[in-house]
Amino acid sequence: MSACVPTRATDSNANRTKRVHPPHSPPPPPRRRFRIAGADVSASIAVFLIALPLSLGIALATGAPLQAGLVAAAAGGLVAGLLGGCPLQVSGPAAGLTVVTADLIHRYGWRTTCAVTVLAGLAQLALGCVRVARTALAVSPAIVHGMLAGIGVTIAVAQLHIVLGGTPQSSVLANLRALPAQLADLHPADVAMSMLTLALLLLWPRVPGRLGHLMRKIPAALVAVAGATLTASLAGLSLAKVDLPSWSSHALAGLPEGPVLGIAAAALTTTLVCSVQSLLGAVAVDKLIAGQPGLSARVGRSDLNRELLGQGAANIVSGALGGLPVAGVAVRSSANVQAGAVSRNSTMLHGVLVVIAALLMVPVLELIPLASLAALVMAVGIQMVSLHHIRTVTRHREVLVYAVTTLGVVFFGVLEGVLLGVTVAVAVALNRLAHTRITHDEKEGVHHVHVRGQLTFLAVPRLSRILHLVPQGTHVVVELDGSFMDHAAYESLQDWQNAHTARGGSAELTGRRTGVRVTEPGRTGGEATPAGTPTGTTTEAPALTTAPARTTADAPTGEPTTSTACRCHPWTPWRNHQCDHPQSAPPGGHPGEPTDRPAPGTATPGDTGTGTDTHPGTGKDTGPGGHQLARGISAFQRNTAPLVRGELARLAREGQRPSQLFLTCADSRLVTSMITSSGPGDLFVVRNVGNLVPPPGEESGDDSVAAAIEYAVDVLRVRSITVCGHSGCGAMQALLNSEPGGAQTPLKRWLRHGLPSLERMADDGRPWARLAGRAPADAVEQLCLTNVVQQLEHLRGHESVARALREGALELHGMYFHVGETQAYLLTGEDGDDVFDGVGVADMSA
Repeated sequence: MSACVPTRATDSNANRTKRVHPPHSPPPPPRRRFRIAGADVSASIAVFLIALPLSLGIALATGAPLQAGLVAAAAGGLVAGLLGGCPLQVSGPAAGLTVVTADLIHRYGWRTTCAVTVLAGLAQLALGCVRVARTALAVSPAIVHGMLAGIGVTIAVAQLHIVLGGTPQSSVLANLRALPAQLADLHPADVAMSMLTLALLLLWPRVPGRLGHLMRKIPAALVAVAGATLTASLAGLSLAKVDLPSWSSHALAGLPEGPVLGIAAAALTTTLVCSVQSLLGAVAVDKLIAGQPGLSARVGRSDLNRELLGQGAANIVSGALGGLPVAGVAVRSSANVQAGAVSRNSTMLHGVLVVIAALLMVPVLELIPLASLAALVMAVGIQMVSLHHIRTVTRHREVLVYAVTTLGVVFFGVLEGVLLGVTVAVAVALNRLAHTRITHDEKEGVHHVHVRGQLTFLAVPRLSRILHLVPQGTHVVVELDGSFMDHAAYESLQDWQNAHTARGGSAELTGRRTGVRVTEPGRTGGEATPAGTPTGTTTEAPALTTAPARTTADAPTGEPTTSTACRCHPWTPWRNHQCDHPQSAPPGGHPGEPTDRPAPGTATPGDTGTGTDTHPGTGKDTGPGGHQLARGISAFQRNTAPLVRGELARLAREGQRPSQLFLTCADSRLVTSMITSSGPGDLFVVRNVGNLVPPPGEESGDDSVAAAIEYAVDVLRVRSITVCGHSGCGAMQALLNSEPGGAQTPLKRWLRHGLPSLERMADDGRPWARLAGRAPADAVEQLCLTNVVQQLEHLRGHESVARALREGALELHGMYFHVGETQAYLLTGEDGDDVFDGVGVADMSA
């Protein structure tokens, strides 16, 4: 695990330089030194071992000089790796380009094919400059997963013949037809080396204990190939091995010869195939990265337009030097991610290894059995057919798209398979859009109309027919279970609702999605949006909302009246969650202060004429804060209470059984249930100013926090305790700005428990707590990180915690939440240092 380490100024000893920065502030950053993480080195070796035989094999299949595959692999690694927008995507000669390149060589010859590759690279540069690459994100995930699976099947079937001691054919069908004859003519030496490679590949990461932890630092791919090579050499086995060609016969690009239209069409075809495969590969790599906790925060999402520019530059270099067309290769990219790569250094280093192997390591590489490399590539291909992806697309009813894409890639090629997948995906989407299920039933005198699917003009006749079957004067609940509604459906619902209400009935139109409400008859306004959605934002909920204004006559009984409808509801996305009291400067106040108290003589929302807010149904004055509190409680009782009533009733019967104690700051921006995705009964929460844990002791102790710790550990038997700090902590800022002496206010007396954190940060003998991936922004953030580590030490001093730790019944965790970035970091140990590593977005669809 690599990290950007915020360096510290050292003390003025014999071998140290004197500290020149102010106390408690981070020193100026030193010069950055170029470093290559060990994970990138091991990943590049694994990718190199895959890229070498694939590059030679693709060159052989296209009819090009074998050196052309190595040139393309080197150009893809060095040029596309350096300039591309997807750091972990590995580019090179791809199997999806085999048919296109073979046709070009057959028609125009090799030198003209190289020229076409250069023209395709120039076209990719133009596409990247006009920024059209973002359209690749419109591709369904089922298509991306299907493409990966199809390529995996293609590679695995082809390499199976080499594993058995034979030669692969030109297509999957030909390989399948030749498989029975190949099984009847096995080569024992090749099969033995293949089985040895697969055994090492599978068993090496599973060695248990401390020895296994040390052994896993060496990549399994390297161990598997090296073990098979050493065994074959010592046993003197006679089998096919790597055979690198001579560079004396290598041909560079020449001027294109042939019809202009034919050359232009060939360049356009090559451009489209390379671009589509590279962009889809980048999207697929993003999905692989998202499944690696911590990696997504370090690498980030791909810049697809920059990726097009990098691919174009790589094709220009490869074509000019006599190489095959270059594209992002899913097999190598997935292997790169799975091998633990953390930056583009892995991709570039793999290109360097290709160059070194082609020039200097020929005698060594010629000892490697082809069967061993084939077994390695076959294993990677099999892993690309993910059962997890199959379950995901099945659950989302996209298995047809996945299957068509996979089969299309296997039998026709990458581009053809993707086009088939896109066609089926569009057909499935149109079918879902056109099919809407509408049902009607009655329960306890209430008529329920349930609309499942997208509500468009195509469903309006059936919707209107069912709605007019509802008896007059009844209460109707229309539930919209869909993510889209067009204008025709909206007007149809509005007209029916007005007519039904005019005849003495009542209608409630809701949706399963949170906050969806429909305008009531008599209100003014145009199309509305789901409650809680700010103006200008998009939503998946049906496009129905409250009107902008309400009067006392419009308000239902018992609901507070407001002049402007508040759209802030619990459990919905917040944005400017201060609807009633804008952040402006009150008379005589300061800018940024909430205007909670109106100027004398002005009307307030819900003003009853008395000058105070009245809680509906009680007649009691509540004031502005009480009004907001009452409205929030009312919203909870109406929207949230029905959803959690069963769970809270169970907890009331069984008592609380939280799994962890969460000790964090009292800052209002830190919503513990939100950032931990927890619900009632999950967390035992202790909040105080600065997330401090006073050390145990009669003088310095704090009974409130200590009692909570004792109760959580000894009574509730929590299994973990988390100390969570956050960015922009006012308590840490107060510590940095504190001056000795002065009046000992309650706040100052409380913050004395944070003084050890200040001392820890100022101690040059200790490594600073740091963030993985970037340096702390300022002294406050550095102190926030250090404070979490220090409070964990205080926590270990409590008797109940120490006892539970000795018994192995408790775990301690440090956490840092950056409010502005909405990014959580967990404390991990790295070489004895305190490193906060970002928590990425895992694939939670399974």
